[in-house]
Amino acid sequence: MDYLPLFHTLDQKKCLLIGGGSIATRKARLLLEAHAHLTVIAPTLTNELSDLVQRGEISHQARPFKSNDTLGFHLVISATDNDLTNAQVSKEAQSNNIPVNVVDQPTLCSFIFPAIVDRSPITIGISSGGVAPVLARLVRAKLETLLPHGLGKLASLAAEYRQTVKNHFTNAKQRRLFWETIFNGPIADLSYQGQQAEAEKGLLQALAQANDVAPAGKVYLVGGGPGDPELLTLKALRVLQQADIIIYDRLVSADVLNLARRDAERIYVGKKRSDHSVPQENINALLLRYAKDGQRVVRLKGGDPFMFGRGGEEIETLIDDKVAFEVIPGITAASGCASYSGIPLTHRDHAQSCTFVTGHLKDNSVNLDWDQLAKPNQTLVIYMGLLGIRQISEKLIQRNLPSNTPVALIQKGTTHEHKVIISDLMDIADKVEQLKPKPPTLIIIGTVVSLHNKLNWNR
Repeated sequence: MDYLPLFHTLDQKKCLLIGGGSIATRKARLLLEAHAHLTVIAPTLTNELSDLVQRGEISHQARPFKSNDTLGFHLVISATDNDLTNAQVSKEAQSNNIPVNVVDQPTLCSFIFPAIVDRSPITIGISSGGVAPVLARLVRAKLETLLPHGLGKLASLAAEYRQTVKNHFTNAKQRRLFWETIFNGPIADLSYQGQQAEAEKGLLQALAQANDVAPAGKVYLVGGGPGDPELLTLKALRVLQQADIIIYDRLVSADVLNLARRDAERIYVGKKRSDHSVPQENINALLLRYAKDGQRVVRLKGGDPFMFGRGGEEIETLIDDKVAFEVIPGITAASGCASYSGIPLTHRDHAQSCTFVTGHLKDNSVNLDWDQLAKPNQTLVIYMGLLGIRQISEKLIQRNLPSNTPVALIQKGTTHEHKVIISDLMDIADKVEQLKPKPPTLIIIGTVVSLHNKLNWNR
């Protein structure tokens, strides 16, 4: 994050605007909407600014900028076409620790203006850090179409009854759940439609029926998908944004984790081969402890929790202790990585079945049913097989799977580091030693891999 988004209180604060053209006029509108006490220094003004001066809404000094003009102001904006003046304004303001913005010159700014979606008191700022303002405005336009125009009325209703609701609930979590119900239900719809009296009545009825008791905890086993955050399911996204605790492993991408509720506690329990930083028994204990404490716990796993994710073991623990839970499937790595590599897992000319196996067992050995895996006309998908790739290829060749059978090793599939290594059973181990791919990886073995060059859309 290049800039920390902040909201400044400018009510009756003295603000200085250098420049009197069309760009300065737009900045003046924003400052006046924030109830600033505005002074403009410029030899000439637009008609709109002149009207504001005549109405006494802004002060005007009809002259160029000069030294020490910034002193005594809370915030300064320079909107002139004179580079020397802009640089002078910036230097003076920053030397006096006054926030300053120079329009279209980010290097001279101590803060920048975002594109704004105004649903007061709800305000959304969108910024590109000054590098792509047109793109920021396009994002703003998209958000304008998505957010109800009555959103501010709903926020005002919440403000009016905030203290009443706070007095009703002694439990802060129950209070937050109450507001989530209000904001996501028919009462919000009434407010959006302008039926404020009905919305207010519904809120009070809901409050009268709400018990002031600590909510019961629950665990959600959520599949985070193979890495691309756009592959997350809608249900998984909703649960992530409601979670109190998020317990996640190393296969969860940072982009997916960033979609979670900001104030949720995050607990990393990452495990990798030969390095179980948090034993499974301890993870199970964490799930039980937080759920019994009334928390909404998300156990976030890469891929799908029931595909080599030990979700079944965790559910057994929850059932034994009578803890409520829900499983939210995710796109498994096999499906995501294969699709993003142009490799169909099944194809009537190549494979009529697909077998999923893990490349190592609990004792880190590779001990599989090689005769079954070496059968023709199937696709073999191996999870966590990077370190055992040489033994895997040798065993399959020994069971008469042709040594020229195509193999794809996919690194960090569906992410921006997605990379596909194509080889065959005979040479894949040497190629891995040469290229040193980074985990997590997925291995696909079978003639469907030969379709990669033709079907690969993700180039």
